[in-house]
Amino acid sequence: MSTSKPWRLIRTLIISYILSGLLLLIMTFLLYKFRLSEMQITVGIYATYITACLTGGFLAGKAMKSKRFFWGLLTGILYFAVLFLMSSLQDQAVTAEFSQILMILGICALSGMFGGMIS
Repeated sequence: MSTSKPWRLIRTLIISYILSGLLLLIMTFLLYKFRLSEMQITVGIYATYITACLTGGFLAGKAMKSKRFFWGLLTGILYFAVLFLMSSLQDQAVTAEFSQILMILGICALSGMFGGMIS
């Protein structure tokens, strides 16, 4: 039985968020154990975004089998969109600068697209 493309995309996003949760849990442990600096935490968060979107894009490319870079890019953009939406709902106000938000969107989109391309 073949699954639809939207369901395959949702499944890859779910896997990306589970991976993000695991990586952030590891980072929390490292923060507790080694008292990481703010810069190290920022690098760890960006590495989490890259790893999750790269994995999601790779899985989306494998699942779709055509236009892999597009599905990877879409996975990265949707990953960011859900992340941004949930952060906005929790905070009720966006506290990050617009340039930082665009940089994170770019990181997520390009990582997802690269993951799709190498799938």
